[in-house]
Amino acid sequence: MALQKCGLNLNKASKELQPHGSLDFPCAGYESYHTEKPEDTVPWHWHEELEIIRIAQGRMNVQIPSQSFLVEQGGCIVINANVLHYAAAAPECVLHSLVFSPSLVAGRDDSVFAQKYMRPLVSCPSFSAYCTDGTAADISGWFSRAFDAIVQEAPGFEFIVRENLSRICFSVYAAYEEKLNTTPVPQSQDSLRMKKMLSCIHRNFAHNLSLSDIAKAAAVSERECLRCFQKTIQCSPIQYLLRYRILQSAEMLVKQPMQSISEIALRSGFDSQSSFARLFKRFYNCTPREYRNTHAGRTAKAKNI
Repeated sequence: MALQKCGLNLNKASKELQPHGSLDFPCAGYESYHTEKPEDTVPWHWHEELEIIRIAQGRMNVQIPSQSFLVEQGGCIVINANVLHYAAAAPECVLHSLVFSPSLVAGRDDSVFAQKYMRPLVSCPSFSAYCTDGTAADISGWFSRAFDAIVQEAPGFEFIVRENLSRICFSVYAAYEEKLNTTPVPQSQDSLRMKKMLSCIHRNFAHNLSLSDIAKAAAVSERECLRCFQKTIQCSPIQYLLRYRILQSAEMLVKQPMQSISEIALRSGFDSQSSFARLFKRFYNCTPREYRNTHAGRTAKAKNI
C-alpha cells in the first residue's frame, strides 16, 4: 500500500471522491509539502472518513466552519467525518495524514466498538475537530507508529495501523465522553446550507452567478446567505466565488497551454480579460501570462487533508 498519491478529487458538492485505501483495508497515508501560496492551499472539502493530520515540519492553519486551529510542528488534528475543512501553511509545512473509515476501528455495525464508541463519537455534535500541540506525546506517537507502518508495509502492518488508530479514537472519545450522544445527530443547518451553496458555486463559477443565485441554492434569503458564509468560512459568497474562479483559471493556465488568456478568462467566469488580469495580479502578484510562463511544463501540485 505505502503512501498513496496526494490530490483532491472533488465532486460538485465539494465531497472528496478519491478512495482512501481499499475495501478490505479502508485507510490511506499521505505526505505533502505546502507553502502559503494560494495554489498550495487545501480547498474547502469534506469526506465520509475521519482524518488525522500531523505536522512533520513547519506550521499549518486548519479551518473548519466557524473555528480555526494553528497546528505546530509535532502537533496533530483529528477531523471528524463529514466536516468541511480547509488548510494553508504558515508559511510552509510538511504534513502527514491518515484518512480512514470508522469501520476500520469499529468492525461490524453491531460490535461493541461501533455501538459504544465509534458511532457516538462520529455523531457527537461537539466533535468537529480535536487539536493537540507537539507536547501531546501519546497521540503524536500513536500517529507516527501507524503512519510508519503504512509506509514500511512490514508483515502485519495492518494490525499496527488499526491498533494505533484505535488508541487515538479512544483518546478523542475520552475527551468528549460527557458530550456524547448515543443517537445519531444530523448535521447542522449551516453546514448543510454551505454544502449546497458551495456546490452551486463550483458547478456554475463560469457563468454569471449572483448573490441571489447562491442563496437560492440553499433556499435562503441573501442576508441569511451572507451570514452563513461569514460564520462558517469568514468571507462573503462573492469573495469566495472570485477566489474560486482565480484558482480554477490558474489551473487552466498550466494544464491547457494552448488556450489563450482571453479564452481562459471567459471560461473562468470573467466578462473581460482586463478585469481577469487585474484580479489575478492582485491574487498572485503576477500577470496570468507570467504565471503560465513560470509554471510551464509543471504538473499541478498534488494536495490532500
